[in-house]
Amino acid sequence: MSTLLLKRPVLDARISTGAVPEFIDAILRLGAARASAYVCCANAHMLVEAHQDPQFRRVLDQASVVTPDGSPVAAALGWLHGRPQPRVAGMDLLPALLAEAAARGQSVYFYGTTEAVLTAMVARARRELPALRVAGWQAPPFRPLTPEEDAAAVAAINAADPDLVFVALGCPRQERWMAEHRGRVRACMLGVGQAFMVYAGLERRLPEWARGLWLEWAYRLWLEPRRLARRYLVTNTWFVWLLVRQLLARGQQQTPRAQPGRRRGLRMHPSVLTSWRAGALTTVHS
Repeated sequence: MSTLLLKRPVLDARISTGAVPEFIDAILRLGAARASAYVCCANAHMLVEAHQDPQFRRVLDQASVVTPDGSPVAAALGWLHGRPQPRVAGMDLLPALLAEAAARGQSVYFYGTTEAVLTAMVARARRELPALRVAGWQAPPFRPLTPEEDAAAVAAINAADPDLVFVALGCPRQERWMAEHRGRVRACMLGVGQAFMVYAGLERRLPEWARGLWLEWAYRLWLEPRRLARRYLVTNTWFVWLLVRQLLARGQQQTPRAQPGRRRGLRMHPSVLTSWRAGALTTVHS
C-alpha cells in the first residue's frame, strides 16, 4: 500500500504529518485492507535511537505511519517545515482507535504486558464500547521467545483475524518486533507501549493542561526514576542538541548568498555609478 500520510524529516527519521483524524482514518484503512503493516509512535528517545543505530533507523523508515508521539517531536516538525503539527500520542491513539474501530465494525487484538493488565483493558473496552470486537489478547513472557513459541503466537493472532494489533513490549523492543513480523502478522500493528497501563486504569496520566506544558516526561520520570533517568536526562538532552544543530544547518541553507559587489538591503542613489577597477571600487558622480 502506498504512503498514506506525508512524511517529513526530523533528525534522521521521517515522521508522518496531518491532523489527528487523518491518522486515525489512515491506520484503520491499513487494518481494513489486512495489510501487514506497522505504526510507530515516535518520541525524542526513539529519534535518538534512530540517529545512533542505522538498523533501528531502517525500522522507522519501513513503518507505514510514524506518529509524532512526543510534544518535542511535533514542535520540531513545525519549526523545521513551517507548518504546525499536533501531537499524535499513543496514549491518545489507543482509545480513539478503539472507539472508531467499534463504529466501523473492525476488530482489535492486544499483545504484550501482563495478563492482569490485559484483563483490565478488555474489561474497560467491553464496558465502554460494547460494539467493539476484541478478537483476542496475549501476554508473552518477559524474555526472547523460542522460534516455536513465536510461531505459535503469530498463528494465534492470525487465527483471530484482527484488523489492528496493539503491541506493548517497550521501546525499542516493540518496534523491532513489529518490523520482524511484517509479512507474517496479517494485520496493522501499532506499538503503543505504556498506553496499555493507562487505558487499564493502572497508571494515571497528567491532566491535559500539564501535558500542554511538556511536563509528562517529568511525571513519568517521577514514577519510574531507575528505568527512565538516563532516557530523559541524557537522551532528551542529546535530542535537543541534535535538533538545534539541524535547525542551524537548515537556516544556513536557506540564507541567500549576496552577489559580489552588492550589499543586501542597500539601495544606491541613481546619480551614483559603481564599477570595479583593478579590484577597487571607484565612485563617479554624474
